[in-house]
Amino acid sequence: MPKVPESRRIGRMAVNEVRSLLERHGHIVQEIDGANDHGEDLHVTFVQDGQRTADSLAVQVKGGVSTRTRKGHRVQVGNHGANWRDGGLPVLCVVHDPERGGLFWANATRQLRRARALRRTLKSVVVGRDSVLDDSTAGAFVRSMRSYLAWEREGVGRWADMADVEFAPGDIVRPFENDCGEPMVFWQKRGEPFAVLLHHDLDWEPVRIQEHMLRLDFIPSIGDVILDAAEAHWLMGCFKSTEWWRRPVEQSGPPPLSPPDP
Repeated sequence: MPKVPESRRIGRMAVNEVRSLLERHGHIVQEIDGANDHGEDLHVTFVQDGQRTADSLAVQVKGGVSTRTRKGHRVQVGNHGANWRDGGLPVLCVVHDPERGGLFWANATRQLRRARALRRTLKSVVVGRDSVLDDSTAGAFVRSMRSYLAWEREGVGRWADMADVEFAPGDIVRPFENDCGEPMVFWQKRGEPFAVLLHHDLDWEPVRIQEHMLRLDFIPSIGDVILDAAEAHWLMGCFKSTEWWRRPVEQSGPPPLSPPDP
């Protein structure tokens, strides 16, 4: 009789562990048929208080020791890089390694976007040993991913990934694109006396900025950053419309309604 490959058993065990955990916490998990598996094994939709949410993502699951490294695991990107980075759903990589404690996860979409910002080609997704996914961490994991997906819907999640920063639900985040198609983002955290500029030309490295640094001269600039006229006037509008959010927290009023709290 035909022998069943050991790799199949290990792979099925890994997928079942992920599915069982998420379903145990009430979420919807749809397995992708093996014949249609092109880099994602599961589609997950999060559920809140028994109601299906708008928050969905895809998961690539790996099992066995082949992904192990000294500090954790690595999942080969192969030819999935463009789809995982630019697809309609963010993609997570989850590794099942029971000898090391069970399930471990990483955001493949975020790592691939950051690599592009650094002009690098990512060959494998790094899965740290501290990124444990189990019953005790499932709640925090879901909250984190739903917040991430909320910013995706706002159209600014990509820029957070490329800059390797995380926007909080109460932050004010305003994107802009100049006439060359180069994006930039104004980011204001509640109660902070400064804002942060994320800019394509600065390789997305966060730069702290304040209104007094803005110059609308013959060559507009903010600090050491040269701007064009449209960028400078956009930044001025951002500063003027968010002045109240830079006040101390007790003076700034209630948090904004958008993006929604997961």
